[in-house]
Amino acid sequence: MTERADTDTDANPGTDPEVDPEVDTEPEVDTATGTGTAPAAREPGLSSAEVARRVERGEVNDVPVRSSRSATEIVRANVLTRFNAIIGGLFLVILVVGPIQDGLFGFVIVANTAIGVFQELRAKRTLDNLAVIGEAKPTVRRDGRSTEISTSAIVLGDLIELGPGDKVVVDGRTAEADGLEVDESLLTGEADPVLKQVGDEVMSGSFVVAGGGAFTATKVGREAYAAQLADEASRFTLVDSELRNGISRILKWVTWMMAPTAVGLIISQFTVEDHDWREAVRRTVGGITPMVPEGLVLLTSVAFAIGVVRLGRRQCLVQELPAIEGLARVDVVCLDKTGTLTQGGMDLTALRMLDGAGEDRTRRVLAALGRSDPHPNASLQAIIDACPPELAEGWRGADTLPFSSARKYSGAALTEPDGTTARWLLGAPDVLLPEGHAALAEVDRLNDEGLRVLLLSRTEREVDDPDAAREVVPQALVVLEQRLRPDAADTLRYFAEQDVHAKVISGDNAVSVGAVAGKLGLPGAQRPVDARRLPAGRDEMARVLDEGSVFGRVTPQQKRDMVGALQSRGHNVAMTGDGVNDVLALKDADIGVSMGSGSEATRAVAQIVLLDDSFATLPSVVAEGRRVIGNITRVATLFLTKTVYSVLLALLVVFWQIPYPFLPRHLTLLSTLTIGVPAFFLALAPNKERARPNFVRRVMRYATPAGVVCGLAAFAAYLVARQHYVGGGALDAETSAATLTLFLMEVWVLAIVARPYTWWRIALVLAMVVGFLVVLAVPWLQRFFALKLVGEQVPWTAVGIAGAGGVVLEFCWAWVRRRDDARSAS
Repeated sequence: MTERADTDTDANPGTDPEVDPEVDTEPEVDTATGTGTAPAAREPGLSSAEVARRVERGEVNDVPVRSSRSATEIVRANVLTRFNAIIGGLFLVILVVGPIQDGLFGFVIVANTAIGVFQELRAKRTLDNLAVIGEAKPTVRRDGRSTEISTSAIVLGDLIELGPGDKVVVDGRTAEADGLEVDESLLTGEADPVLKQVGDEVMSGSFVVAGGGAFTATKVGREAYAAQLADEASRFTLVDSELRNGISRILKWVTWMMAPTAVGLIISQFTVEDHDWREAVRRTVGGITPMVPEGLVLLTSVAFAIGVVRLGRRQCLVQELPAIEGLARVDVVCLDKTGTLTQGGMDLTALRMLDGAGEDRTRRVLAALGRSDPHPNASLQAIIDACPPELAEGWRGADTLPFSSARKYSGAALTEPDGTTARWLLGAPDVLLPEGHAALAEVDRLNDEGLRVLLLSRTEREVDDPDAAREVVPQALVVLEQRLRPDAADTLRYFAEQDVHAKVISGDNAVSVGAVAGKLGLPGAQRPVDARRLPAGRDEMARVLDEGSVFGRVTPQQKRDMVGALQSRGHNVAMTGDGVNDVLALKDADIGVSMGSGSEATRAVAQIVLLDDSFATLPSVVAEGRRVIGNITRVATLFLTKTVYSVLLALLVVFWQIPYPFLPRHLTLLSTLTIGVPAFFLALAPNKERARPNFVRRVMRYATPAGVVCGLAAFAAYLVARQHYVGGGALDAETSAATLTLFLMEVWVLAIVARPYTWWRIALVLAMVVGFLVVLAVPWLQRFFALKLVGEQVPWTAVGIAGAGGVVLEFCWAWVRRRDDARSAS
């Protein structure tokens, strides 16, 4: 007897459901289908009135779908930062001592923060809209009818139907079971599916791998395990990224360097400028402010946010932000043939009779098998389309065995109208037939043509007997043709051009998979590997995987093992798939990519969901990740060069006991022209360079020598100017000469970072130079920024020092690049 989770009286949430006495649970024969297992009557589920009462009592699965941080969290994360606090404090100091020109850096920080908040809120809107599109839609039975609803509309006691690939969205108890096998590996770590009987508990976060049934919701909302799972697994996040972790590490180093340097600078400036404390404060703030790489975190967030928006326009849901970065680092992409290289649906093209079987009866058997499975997969659906249920009028099915990717066949006991009963299996020929069987030669020939072949056979054993596939009597080969995705060939070609190795991993026959991959131009497709002959050891398996491109007859556990073997060789692995047999591999891969029409289970564990099922979207994701990583590496070099020379200048000033060379307004001007504005454009520019590891080490290898050279050149120009203008009290002239040198050095660094040149990159660098010249040429701007070049000797000396520094910069840059290239080659 099945049970129903509601009564006419109020019930406490989470209590055991009671039997409704009005429900007729006497067994009856399903006359609509003709199957004669005399199952219990179809449970009608809750009535509309009962649902309304549950909603009124608050017994609703009201856990909101969160694909991003809340608006409050976004504002807090962008405003309340350590460096914003430092810069804000310095800005308040300048407001006290004046003039306002020296507080321009404060307004820049406000503008930058506003841009960051706006871009992330924009990305949030995109993600929230996409999350609604990609949200699981469970089927519930209410008033005797099956209806798809949103997960948040489930109420306590709802009867939720399950089929292969469906995710269990709330906790419950099994009410109906027809060969129902549930994978609980995401909860327990155990990969073996669990056979569920009526009355067994099912937990949210698990998913169906075979069979079907229904369960009654016993825990909803925040009481269900799904609430915790959704909150942790599907939240849009900015953590666990090498890029962001690297930047955080750099910022910690900067904080530790700033503290002692700032103390020394404060003491030295108040000692040197003891006659003018306001000037001492301004010079101190001028020395501390540029140490903060204030725009680096902002630009990283902006670049990622814009990437999310761009991908969202292509119907690509990024469930975890680092996935953009991760896919850019991928060098091996494992593709499941079905749903990735081929699109949904197949066509039955031929029946090849074996051992004198009649085609007419065979079609009736296939029609009866199709009708006996309430949850047909793509192969069985193609058979149903060619052999409609009407052909099996009067046939009855019993003891149905759903298809499982692990055993690779399905079955049923069928009773014909004359009362004859036979047990039938439908599945992979090379699994059901012994090696060397004559029919396998025909199977191989058909597989060579890229066709999919199933075997229909009889067995004398019970269909659920583990040895049911032994000693079968073959009846017919069922030949199916798969539909190739029109964009698959171009996508594979793109990966080849980008030096990303594609591996096709499928549960189908290896030769057949190789034929399909060969049609799409995949290198190595002519040498497919049967996974049943793969070595068990991880090292040996990794060697075979490195050499091969196509692998067939792969079990779900093998897919997982293959991902691990590739990772053991240092590969960054992406796995694509749409079926439940892909879940384990998707979970273990560095990046999991699911098709939008795939099972709920695959969408739950994947970091990226292609909502329009377009495999051609993957190159866009790779390109977006490479753009983000490559460009952030560029702009990080600019920001950290400034930090290095600022710390060096502060130390030199403390050692020489002289006034700090710059006021805050000078460094704000230089930062805007050589870092802020150019970095914004460079961070959003196209970039196809493959992402490389060790972000922090690579950036610091460039920024450290560049910062040292810039700092020494500016300080040398300052000392020359002080010597030349000695006794004249021309502090503005000394500062102006040092500012000219530092600007030329920073523009040189910008010109190096902007390589390889395009017309717009050259225009960007020239525009920054023109901007500085305008400041020097316009009298009121000269006064505003306190810049005045006095005479000719010192300004030209400053230019000469910058030229010599540029030559040293080029040498350092070339030396570091050679070492980087040598490391990459090794």
